[in-house]
Order: sequence, then C-alpha cells, then structure tokens
Amino acid sequence: MGLFDFFNTDIAVDLGTANTLFWIKGNIVLNEPTIVAYNNDKEILDIGNGARAMLGKAHKDIKIIRPLRDGAIADFDIAEGMLKAFIRAVSKNKSVRRIVVCVPSGLTEVEKRAVRDSCEHAGAKEVHLIAEPMAAAIGIGLDVHGPIGNMVVDIGGGTTEIAIIALSGIVENESIRIAGDELTNAIVAYFKKNYSMSIGDITAEAIKKEVGSAVPLEEEIEIEVKGRNMTTGLPDKKIVNSVDIREALSDSVDAIVNGVLNILDRTPPDLAADIYERGIMLSGGGALLKGLDERLRAATKLPVMVADDPLTAVIRGTGIVLDNLSDYSRVLLKSSKY
Repeated sequence: MGLFDFFNTDIAVDLGTANTLFWIKGNIVLNEPTIVAYNNDKEILDIGNGARAMLGKAHKDIKIIRPLRDGAIADFDIAEGMLKAFIRAVSKNKSVRRIVVCVPSGLTEVEKRAVRDSCEHAGAKEVHLIAEPMAAAIGIGLDVHGPIGNMVVDIGGGTTEIAIIALSGIVENESIRIAGDELTNAIVAYFKKNYSMSIGDITAEAIKKEVGSAVPLEEEIEIEVKGRNMTTGLPDKKIVNSVDIREALSDSVDAIVNGVLNILDRTPPDLAADIYERGIMLSGGGALLKGLDERLRAATKLPVMVADDPLTAVIRGTGIVLDNLSDYSRVLLKSSKY
C-alpha cells in the first residue's frame, strides 16, 4: 500500500430504492435503508436505520422520504446529502478517489447524470456506473466475458432488472418498474379495499416476508395484522392467510413473469440455447418471495435458481468490478457525463 492509499479510498455503491450498500476493500461496510428524515429547512436529521425508525411516527415538522423512486433519484438535494453522510460514515475522513455505482439498466441519460453528479458533489473524484443486472451476474459468479449467454433476473426495491448477458455486455434487457416496493404497496391496497383497514409500509413489508408467496404453499400460513379501521378510525386487527396475500400480490408477480417471457421471446436463438442449458438466476430481495422460482420454472420450462445471498449479489458484483477495474472496464456503462 502506497502513501497515497492512506489518504484515499475507493467505494462501490448499490444505491437502491429500498436499501443502500457500500463496499470497501472486499467487504460490505454499510447496509441501511435508503430513507432520510429532514426538517422544514431541508436540514437532514437522520438517515438509514435511524430515519426508518421514525416512519409513521414523526410530527409535522419532520419529513421522511425515500429520495430514490423506481431506481432513479427523485430528490437530488436530499439524495446528495444522504450520500455525503453515508460516505463520511464509512470513509473515516479519507478522500474518495473512485466510486463505482450500480444503476437500473432502464435509466435515461439524464437520470444517469444525476447519479454521477450526486456522487461527485458528495466528494468522489472519479465516478463509474454499471448496470444492475451486470453487477448481479458478476456477484453471483457468472462468467460475463465469455461467448455464453447468462440470464439474470434481479428483483430490487424499485425495479426488476431482466437481462441476457454475453461478451461483457447486455444483449437484451428489460427494466420493469414493478418490484419489492410494488409488492408492498399491493398489500397496503388489498387491506384498504377488502378490510377497510389502513396499514403502514413497515407492516406490509413484514407481511410480505412472512406469508407472501407466488404459488400455493404446502401448508398455508395465517398471520394477525394490526392497523387502523378506516370506518371507525380505531385500532383494529384482522387474521389473514397466505392465500389472501398471494391474491394481493398476483398482478405484480404476473408482471414480473411476463417480463421474463418477453425477454426470452426476444433472445437470439444461439443464446436461447445457452439459457436452456444454464437456466435463469434470481437475485435481489424479491427473489426471496416464497415460490417465485417455482412459478418462473412453470412459466418458462427452464431451470430457475436463487443466488446465494441474493440481497447482496449486486453490491458484491459492484465491489468486484471496483477492485478489478481494468479487468471489468468493458462492462461499465459508457454514457456521456455531459
């Protein structure tokens, strides 16, 4: 290690709609919700887990937002402030020399520029972008450089990224703005429509993880849900089961399945043959939805596997690219800075 390295650091970032993860020198050093609490003067009060703890409980002088929507920056100033705070927390007063950030493959040039600018304003001297499905494929351990097709479905918070990858590039891809957040919102809407009950996002997220499913379960699960009765305005509770929640999630799950089928329909024949042999890899938090792999197997008639530790596949891949930038330079997005 040279003297220069004592005063500088390189960071890989998975700037997700739901969670932000940082990688430094081979390790995940931060994994927190992409949530910011700020006051009426737009002064940031807390970020990450601290801000999430305030959700649904803050008074009128505190605003709590997620500064990214569908994988893109929705509030530039707040996102930049959050990045600065996270960078300060992990860099230990070192300057940031280089950042590699993964972004949804469907971002526009303007949206990519917003990510670059936010990172530069947060202190990075050099910013590189990589598409999420490419980062996921590398994190899973797939050979992205060879002439063999790999299919990755990365289901994050804001987007589902579906891609066919070969020769260090994305041959076919689709970025669907239906993913973990939409599944959570579907559960909130289901309770309003069917039970006249208002539940919070944190409650809906817990329901999704505990009893959400894409196919019938061998043994269906019941859960007690507490919220506010929209008719009486009083606290209330309901007993629901995994059949109810599966119904709530069905439209969103169908959209993800149809997105996969659409990509397969557009895949060149020789790459389709590779996918037939190698199957489909699932990553991201949405990959943990019970039975989603089974549902996709039934729809595609292909092998479908869930990656090891799917929640961290993207940041692991982004970190590998950061640590071996010359070997992976061809996989980086070549968008113009200006």
